[in-house]
Amino acid sequence: MTQSHPTSGPVADPACPVSLDLLGEVYRADADDLPELLATIAEPTRSKLAVYLYGKSHMHQLGLTVARACERDDLVRVAGEIGSVVYGQSRMKPARPAVPTEAAPAPARKISLAGSPPKKISLGGSAAKGRSFD
Repeated sequence: MTQSHPTSGPVADPACPVSLDLLGEVYRADADDLPELLATIAEPTRSKLAVYLYGKSHMHQLGLTVARACERDDLVRVAGEIGSVVYGQSRMKPARPAVPTEAAPAPARKISLAGSPPKKISLGGSAAKGRSFD
């Protein structure tokens, strides 16, 4: 018995403001070509795309990149306060990477092959105070 699988291809997310083809082009575009590609997208759609991408964890940074090509007012118009946040984050300078500092070497541990004296073990409780078991 053979099973049939649907072969209709990827299904578009209804919340995505652009076609799957255009979304793929934006996703695959390199840093030099992306501004030209974004310039071909109408401003309200570009702002919606920025907010849409920003909301996807795996495309968060791409959403900020698209938002750099948008005006604050347009982002606020399409997404309210979130648009303002996206705009602000898109204009933030990236954090500088931490400069590695040389850590102080750990003090050498003293190792004895003779072992240590046995420890006295108490089983606890008030009646056991003063008694120890070796």
